[in-house]
Amino acid sequence: MTAVLATETDDLDVARGVLATEAAGLRALAASLDGSFNRAVELLAAVSGRIVVSGMGKSGHVARKIAATLASTGTPALFVHPAEASHGDLGMIVPGDAVLALSNSGETVELADLVAHARRFGLPLIGITARPDSALAEAADVALLLPATAEACPMGLAPTTSTAMQMALGDALAVALLTRHGFTAAEFRQFHPGGRLGARLRRVRDLMHSGDAVPLAAPDMPMDRALLLMTEKRFGCLGVVDDRQRLVGIITDGDLRRAIGPDLFARRAGEVMTVSPRIIGPDALAAEALHEMNARSRPITTLFVVDPAGRPVGILHVHDLLRAGIA
Repeated sequence: MTAVLATETDDLDVARGVLATEAAGLRALAASLDGSFNRAVELLAAVSGRIVVSGMGKSGHVARKIAATLASTGTPALFVHPAEASHGDLGMIVPGDAVLALSNSGETVELADLVAHARRFGLPLIGITARPDSALAEAADVALLLPATAEACPMGLAPTTSTAMQMALGDALAVALLTRHGFTAAEFRQFHPGGRLGARLRRVRDLMHSGDAVPLAAPDMPMDRALLLMTEKRFGCLGVVDDRQRLVGIITDGDLRRAIGPDLFARRAGEVMTVSPRIIGPDALAAEALHEMNARSRPITTLFVVDPAGRPVGILHVHDLLRAGIA
């Protein structure tokens, strides 16, 4: 048992050492960024076609992820394997495209034909490499240089810190481009319709109940009728609207408990309601609705959905968010 515990402790030490080494590499990378990064973003932002990302080995795996991140954040991109490029896939890279090539050494032989193709057709070429005197750095329009840092591998051989820096630099390019393009959450949802992320990016109008389903009453409605209406609509609340159909209050189960007494049925909805209820707009994200429901010390289960004039157009229940996979 003692030996196992010692091994587990050693494993934790190794893991923390790896993360510390890679974190140091990322800090060095952030400090090293200069005008070359700005020039790279300028070139990539001006591309009318796609950003073709390529790399070999571990750099190739990182390149695939960078291409996917770019494409999902509004910058058309694809990965081209450099070896396959030399056997016909160069035809996928056409005028209007740009090339983002990754090679830690900058001397990856398999990239040679792709680099030559970019130069032949005058395509913008961005290189990510650790060597400023490498063939890739010298051929590129802009070379984004990785700082000299230790690999986390104890032998200094397995790409670890270097690939972490490559991936982080790809993320930095993607986020800079989406910021420059003004990429919105609505556009993000178009590329992420599935799963929990897609659900959180749905709009309130996609989930709300509308029309006759919305429980609404005038301020002068007697409370006996108001109770029947609340029971019929099954949301546990009732919206109170003025003569211009603007939402002026809400009656909840809590309001009923506070108002209960021998004269309850003699009172009017406007006397029992809570004024200035929490509301949300139909174009808000479903995730924003969930935040609004939980934003205060007393979470609520329903939100009235109102138009810019304050008129109710729908109602949203937390169960609607649960069914959509948001809550």
